[in-house]
Amino acid sequence: MKVVELNEMKLVGLRVVCPGDQYVNEIPKASLVLKERLNEINDVVRPIRLIGAFFVGDFSEEEDGYWVCVEVNTSIQIPEGMVSVVVPKQKYAVIRHNGSYSDIRNTYEKLHHWIEENKLERLQKSWHLEISDEWGHKEINNIEVDLYDTIK
Repeated sequence: MKVVELNEMKLVGLRVVCPGDQYVNEIPKASLVLKERLNEINDVVRPIRLIGAFFVGDFSEEEDGYWVCVEVNTSIQIPEGMVSVVVPKQKYAVIRHNGSYSDIRNTYEKLHHWIEENKLERLQKSWHLEISDEWGHKEINNIEVDLYDTIK
């Protein structure tokens, strides 16, 4: 586990909104669709890097959901049916998750405990990220993803 600061990121991709227990199924489906449509997105920084963005709490309808995206240099042209998001420069506590998508909550619990032990403050009303260089697979039982929990 470590603390990192990331610069502002412009993201383009698909927004997933569904009941909470369905994200485990819907996010992998959306990543497959995004991978198939990647050629429609201009100016992609790293085509192999998938970035999931979300807010921890349910603050408003606009903040509800999960954004399955790639980073772009400019988000001027957004393909039909896609969305763009700008994540500001932020500081994160980071942990790598290796395993099934359904076990990701356990990894988050470890990260949250580490944040608390190190007397850091989580910022729930900020973009949180999940970044992976392995995506677009139907296999959800063996994923490798870095979890970025926003901190003060």
